[in-house]
Amino acid sequence: MAQPGAGSVHNPTQNTIGHALLIGLLCLYALPEILLFLLGLLGGDLPFLRGKMYQNFAFWAGLLGDWRPNYPGQTIAMFFTYGFVHTGMLHLGMNALTLWGLGRTLLEDVSPRRFIAIYCAGVLGGAVGHAVLTTRPFPMVGASGALFALAGAVIWLRTTERDASEPDPTWRDYIRDLIWPLTALTFINVVMYYALDGGLAWEAHLGGFVAGMTTMAALPRQNS
Repeated sequence: MAQPGAGSVHNPTQNTIGHALLIGLLCLYALPEILLFLLGLLGGDLPFLRGKMYQNFAFWAGLLGDWRPNYPGQTIAMFFTYGFVHTGMLHLGMNALTLWGLGRTLLEDVSPRRFIAIYCAGVLGGAVGHAVLTTRPFPMVGASGALFALAGAVIWLRTTERDASEPDPTWRDYIRDLIWPLTALTFINVVMYYALDGGLAWEAHLGGFVAGMTTMAALPRQNS
């Protein structure tokens, strides 16, 4: 049976590749924090070093205006590098757990190649969303744009799977099935925004979510 956008992936080889892909991403998440930790052991000034990391690898909306980049190509590179920089171990740990949970769920239904396409679309979509919507001069870091893309893809899959089993589903059926997950995600973002005293990059979350759902919807059907 073929579902719109994807089908279950049960190939042992693809499952192994998928798990290796997740582990690779987790290693990339952890690498900056490990380097900072080691430099701290060697006597480095951690606040200074973290500030330098933000200066060079975070997403700065001002660089799309009249700000001067620190190195050639930073204005382009930051659309991807921000997704592998975190504010500390708590931020890193939360995103790592989310990646493992959402990643394994999505990889049950899509191939590793499609997963990479959705993930990259989320990283780029998160940056674009932040660039277009933010009014703050602060740096934006973290993998949340990509993670919300995975959430968007999973929600699209589950919605189309349910509606495909119904006779002659209409656009109202799709909207009905999207309301609850979208409401839940919105509620979570509102709570986090106020809990973090406005420090949440909701613009990146929204951009990543839209990019992930759109990419999943646009991918050709994958037969199970």
